[in-house]
Amino acid sequence: MLEAVLEKPESVVFREVPKPVPDRGQVLIRIRRIGICGSDIHAYYGKHPYISCPVVQGHEFSGEIAELGEAVEGMAVGNTVTVMPQLTCGTCYPCRHGNYHICNALKVIGCQSEGAAREFIAVDAGLIVKLPEGMSFEDGAMVEPVAVGAHAANRLPEIRDKKILVLGAGPIGNLTAQACKGFGASAVLITDLSDSRLSVARECGIDFAANPGREDLIEALETAFGPDRADAVFECVGSETTIGQAVSLARKGTDIVVVGVFSSRPAVDIGIVQDKELRLIGSLMYREEDYAAAVRLIQEGRIHLQPLISMHFSFKDYPAAYKFLMPRWRRP
Repeated sequence: MLEAVLEKPESVVFREVPKPVPDRGQVLIRIRRIGICGSDIHAYYGKHPYISCPVVQGHEFSGEIAELGEAVEGMAVGNTVTVMPQLTCGTCYPCRHGNYHICNALKVIGCQSEGAAREFIAVDAGLIVKLPEGMSFEDGAMVEPVAVGAHAANRLPEIRDKKILVLGAGPIGNLTAQACKGFGASAVLITDLSDSRLSVARECGIDFAANPGREDLIEALETAFGPDRADAVFECVGSETTIGQAVSLARKGTDIVVVGVFSSRPAVDIGIVQDKELRLIGSLMYREEDYAAAVRLIQEGRIHLQPLISMHFSFKDYPAAYKFLMPRWRRP
């Protein structure tokens, strides 16, 4: 079979390798769709703090079961599926207490383990999530990033009827905002320096959008939510600027959920965190219930995905997809 390897930053090569044979308890999946997310792009340019080359990328994907290993039950060849990409030890303190998504030895398919940028992949049956009948492969490949947003939204003690500020309108910020809406937030304001991303956010039904390059965010918050401003803030960029904005804009006594991946250590004014009695809450990946919630939100039409799908490429054009998604800081 064919697989694509990120040999070094900005260099994807194809190679022929043996098709995997599923071990006992494993399922062989024929890959149908792969998504490329911000983490993949950071890794492509050698900027991801936890991914190094060489690596077969691809952690957002869908496909169909091609073969079952021994002792696999409740599944059949032809089932359409996606996969929770976490590889965990099962024995550390977080794993033993249900927090396997922050396993002390966590590895992620497509990041620290071979991913789905190949024609077939064998995975443990326990990682399989069957897709509802009629769900497209495109939507199936996006269950993973929706689950990121669902987990982030559920890091708040209560989301229903809250007014939410989301910093960053990239796919994860957009899906976090949509998940907040899907779980009952009363309104969401999303910010970004990109007008095109803000336009997509509006197309996805997000209530308010603001560009901090042109607008005063305090004024935008008060216009959207009134003088009490936001009940919680989600940082979905991973930059010193936006975590600083989160701390300065947060109302006293509220929560900041940190979703973005930081490629360098930011300076944060902890004095303001203390003075305002803010709570900084980390959010990493997801658990099985977040995948179930993501599938449900998509199926019920509470998450809009098509505006976020920018282009389709054939597998043999996989390197071209990265060039198409070249972030602003790399563009001439």
